[in-house]
Amino acid sequence: MQVYEYPEKSEWAKLLQRPENDLSNLFDTVQNILNDIKANGDAAAKAYSEKFDGFAAQQLKVSKEEMDEACLQVPSVLKEAIYKAKLNVENFHEAQLSPVKVVETMPGVICKQKSVAIEKVGLYIPGGTAPLFSTVLMLAVPAVIAGCKEIVLCTPPDKDGNINPAILYTASLIGIKNVFKLGGVQAIGAMAYGTESIVKVDKIFGPGNSYVTAAKQIVSLKDVAIDMPAGPSEVEVMADESANPAFIASDLLSQAEHGVDSQVILVTNSKDLVSEVQQELAVQLDALPRKEIAAKALENSRIILLKDDQEMIEMTNDYAPEHLIIAMRDEDEIADKIINAGSVFVGNYTPESAGDYASGTNHTLPTHGYARAYSGVNMDSYMKKITFQKITPQGLKNIGPSIEVMAATEQLEAHKNAVTIRLNSLKK
Repeated sequence: MQVYEYPEKSEWAKLLQRPENDLSNLFDTVQNILNDIKANGDAAAKAYSEKFDGFAAQQLKVSKEEMDEACLQVPSVLKEAIYKAKLNVENFHEAQLSPVKVVETMPGVICKQKSVAIEKVGLYIPGGTAPLFSTVLMLAVPAVIAGCKEIVLCTPPDKDGNINPAILYTASLIGIKNVFKLGGVQAIGAMAYGTESIVKVDKIFGPGNSYVTAAKQIVSLKDVAIDMPAGPSEVEVMADESANPAFIASDLLSQAEHGVDSQVILVTNSKDLVSEVQQELAVQLDALPRKEIAAKALENSRIILLKDDQEMIEMTNDYAPEHLIIAMRDEDEIADKIINAGSVFVGNYTPESAGDYASGTNHTLPTHGYARAYSGVNMDSYMKKITFQKITPQGLKNIGPSIEVMAATEQLEAHKNAVTIRLNSLKK
């Protein structure tokens, strides 16, 4: 990791730059695949599955027999862990449900807001080097709680057409029945446009590689909604002299092992901590099975030594990290001052891994600085807010003259007349 000591504020923006994530060079390739999927449905989806995943699918949908067999293959200890995590995710997301709000804004003018589930959602679960069965929990549990009528799950198969048993077990545990052996751009296209096997959805959720990200961006322009812009994973650790260097190194490496384009940052006001963390990184990195990936990610990563807590808070809010770990003496007070972050992990004993798997919060989060404006996936992600209003005759008498004046001032006479004709009818 590169080390920077007491940089001037004018240098911060350069220090906080993410690895290059320009997808424009992929758009033509991705668009051509999407066009083919849109025109040729299952046939195109199967052809791309064979080309990119090496699997010549006869049937895209995972059968009940395959689901049952996968459940038998998952060790009991993992089943118990997934079940416990599911309960926590359910508890946290159920608490987010909001009741119908009814407000009488003035006598006789009643306004209401109601949350309604998005009818059809598509969930993309990456496979590859790290099959993310935990993402099934994060995306499918809130979809079920919201009451989405159709839930489609796509995940890439291996060359033999198999899907990681833990992914299928988790889907089965939650009650997801429409699981398809399809990955990459072809999965996004199938969910966005619909095929003979896969229903067209209204919104697509889930992380993926640069091709998946580019596909989601393209289909979101006019065909389907998506959860959020996404990019490589990232974590920032804020730490002072009270922090444990071994804990910090483990947290940095836990994100670095996601991919070579991941970024990890340590911001501290303790010079001693810098060297201690570097020593721990070297020791722990050498023991990791994915050490080559993590080592490459560390090349994009930085340790930044600042003067005090206030500078650390200011830099953190400038960076707007996907994950933020606060390992400081005044951890709760510091946490209250964070306004830009996807998810915050407070205290020495709160690893980012907890949010990835089992604490209950959602791990599908905004990256690349989008935490300045976007939330992570939550119950609102699966809901639409519909407003209603009902006006009584007396209510129209109370509010009508104001509407007439405003409509007339905007020179929208038909708007004004819609009120005037009603008010005149009440005079008879």
